[in-house]
Amino acid sequence: MKISQECVNCIINQSLKVAHAIGADEKLQTSLLKSVTQMSQSFSFALTPPEIAADVYEKMSLLADKSDLYDEIKRVSTQKAFSFVPLLKKKLQTADNKLLTATKIAVAGNVIDLAAAVEFDLQEELEKIFDTAFGHDDFEHFTQELGTAKRVLVIGDNVGEHIFDYMFIETVQELYPETKFSYMVRGNPIINDVTMKEAKEAGFVTLCELIDSGVNTPGFTYNRANSYAQKVFDEADLVISKGMGNYECLSPSHRDNICFLLKVKCDVVAASLGQNVGDIVCKLV
Repeated sequence: MKISQECVNCIINQSLKVAHAIGADEKLQTSLLKSVTQMSQSFSFALTPPEIAADVYEKMSLLADKSDLYDEIKRVSTQKAFSFVPLLKKKLQTADNKLLTATKIAVAGNVIDLAAAVEFDLQEELEKIFDTAFGHDDFEHFTQELGTAKRVLVIGDNVGEHIFDYMFIETVQELYPETKFSYMVRGNPIINDVTMKEAKEAGFVTLCELIDSGVNTPGFTYNRANSYAQKVFDEADLVISKGMGNYECLSPSHRDNICFLLKVKCDVVAASLGQNVGDIVCKLV
């Protein structure tokens, strides 16, 4: 997906979100907004929104003299996500279809997105997710592909959401014990995306193979990934892509058998998917 004018406006507005998140004074807030607005005048419409965001967030980090702009908010998001784990474990224990329940849990976690144009409440989402149908529903096809896959790659998205990804992978590994699972994270802090730091703290190293993609974008940009991440991406029988950033980077992709799991949180992605803002999506391409 290439950027549109609506994406440009969204990225400019993210400077205000960053200013609020770090408690910027008026001078820094003005500097962030002015700098991003100036950068927007030369955005390349040949790039994806995450590729544009990488440069923008690098600039804002320099201006704020802060390498991880959302470090405190990511910590709070993780704590909030953990608070729901006991309830969700009970839900899984009593589920008639554990795979569907685990998939819905993974999608519900995707509401934790600090770059989204529209924000949703995590608790509210979890209360209704199990009774909500997929707007685009390839779940049966996804189940078939998962049943024959020997190597599955899950590409993570946001911090907090990664706790639900852990539960998803844990459940799917129990259902398909012969399958090898890998979980891929960003190469460095960008917005509130999950990195090795948060994934290790959550225990992914003992759950499955944990991979640093090497990318500096809030989405898996293949040509910016390290050689091992590219190899795993190419050789996986099935790729499970979490969230809008990964969808934006992987639509289109040079490979098939990618299952996109996400909550639609902006009009641009909604139009691309033929869905509405607020829909949940399980799309296999």
